[in-house]
Amino acid sequence: MAVSFNTTLHQPSLSPSCSIKLYSGLKPQSPSFLTNGYQNLNKEFYGRIHKSLQSGTGKASRSRVKMMPIGTPRVPYRNREEGTWQWVDIWNALYRERVIFIGQNIDEEFSNQILATMLYLDTLDDSRRIYMYLNGPGGDLTPSLAIYDTMKSLKSPVGTHCVGLAYNLAGFLLAAGEKGQRFAMPLSRIALQSPAGAARGQADDIQNEAKELSRIRDYLFNELAKNTGQPPEKIVRPPRIKEDAPRQDESAGLG
Repeated sequence: MAVSFNTTLHQPSLSPSCSIKLYSGLKPQSPSFLTNGYQNLNKEFYGRIHKSLQSGTGKASRSRVKMMPIGTPRVPYRNREEGTWQWVDIWNALYRERVIFIGQNIDEEFSNQILATMLYLDTLDDSRRIYMYLNGPGGDLTPSLAIYDTMKSLKSPVGTHCVGLAYNLAGFLLAAGEKGQRFAMPLSRIALQSPAGAARGQADDIQNEAKELSRIRDYLFNELAKNTGQPPEKIVRPPRIKEDAPRQDESAGLG
């Protein structure tokens, strides 16, 4: 027995008075957009999109916006002489404002960069102060002493600021700043320590290195005493991290 189902599909008819908007590409075909306000708005919208699609890359303008790269931030910097603005990396901008930031272990390569920057800034204008910000564990002995000797040889005054921690030779560089221009943030930590070595080999080699370390230790303590105005016997004491670093450093002559 055959059963037939007579079904009639009713498709909704779209009348001009319906609120549904039909688009052909980007041009609206709904009669509700025939008013002047909406017509001008869609013409302007269509013009912008059409211009973006017809650009050289064929991509929307939003995708062509240059975002800040991940890594070293770039900041706008105004050239004082030319009066023009340009995008430079943040370290370059700080160097141009005579700000040097030491935030890592001082090795030979990093020390050479700091030396070159200080010498260049001193040749540009030796009457303006150089600001050195310290936040690091110190570093190798010879590169750190090279920075210290350069600081003392510059005609430009050098102010030092501890913004986090200044351990070992970083604390020694902090004390090398100009008197009255040495600062430490309230939560900063400063610790001084005698130079250490790792001598290996013959007994004569170990003895010679021990003598050299003793000579360098005496030099560091004498320089600290001269820079802080404290007697050497007060400088020579067991190393420890100061709990109230800024206040103790001021009483120790680091201010």
